[in-house]
Parts: sequence; structure tokens; C-alpha cells
Amino acid sequence: MATAEIVYSRELTLHSEEFIDVLKRSTLAARRPVDDTERMKCMCQNANLIVTARKDGKLVGVARSLTDFIYCTYLSDLAVDESLQKQGIGTRLIAETKKLTPQAKLILLSAPAAVNYYPKIGMTNHPHCYMLDDVNDLKLTH
Repeated sequence: MATAEIVYSRELTLHSEEFIDVLKRSTLAARRPVDDTERMKCMCQNANLIVTARKDGKLVGVARSLTDFIYCTYLSDLAVDESLQKQGIGTRLIAETKKLTPQAKLILLSAPAAVNYYPKIGMTNHPHCYMLDDVNDLKLTH
């Protein structure tokens, strides 16, 4: 019996139900608002670069990014079905994303469990990243 091939492609739309399903089959669902259907729908609609990995038509991996296609690409979600991890699918999703934005710097925030993965595949750690979740935490100067 032949093993189904993984097909990688850029998709212009991604249905939130399918996105939520692959997040749940990866380790990413714990850090995403998968129970907030409207928010997940907006995340899919507003991403402007989505690269998928499909096996027999089923979504088994996704790289969901926001980019200007010339200067920066923020790879917000990189998820691979746990049963298919350690086969190079995540690396290939990153490569396909980068090929579509060759001049742009690809940036991502690592999930805690994946922090050692990215240096192994050739990505550089950047110690100067900052985040702001709530505008009220910002200390405004007068």
C-alpha cells in the first residue's frame, strides 16, 4: 500500500473549523482561543499568507502569517498534527512561507515546547522581542 504524499500549497482562504481542528491535533490549541469561534474566524480571514500541508486532502499542517511581502513576515501559527511531527512538515511549511516572501525577514514567537526546534533548523534566536497584551499596561510619558 502506497503512503499518501503531503501536498504543500498557498491557500487564499482557510476555514476556521479546519484550522481549529489542526490546532487541536497539534500542541498549539492550548495557546490559541480555539473556543472563541468568532475570533478564530477573524484570525483565518485576516491572515494574508497561509501555507498548508495536506494528506489525502486533510489539513495536517499550517503556517498562518501576516506579511507585507517585502520587509517582514510574522509567522503567527505553525501547527503540525502531532502524529506527523518530526517528519520535516513544519520545516517545509516555514520554507514555503519564506519562498513566497524572499526579501522579508521571517519572524515568529516560539511555543515553549518548540524553543529548541528552531535553532536546529537554522533559525536565529533574537533576544530583543517585546510584547504588549493590554494597552493599559503601557506607561505613557507626558
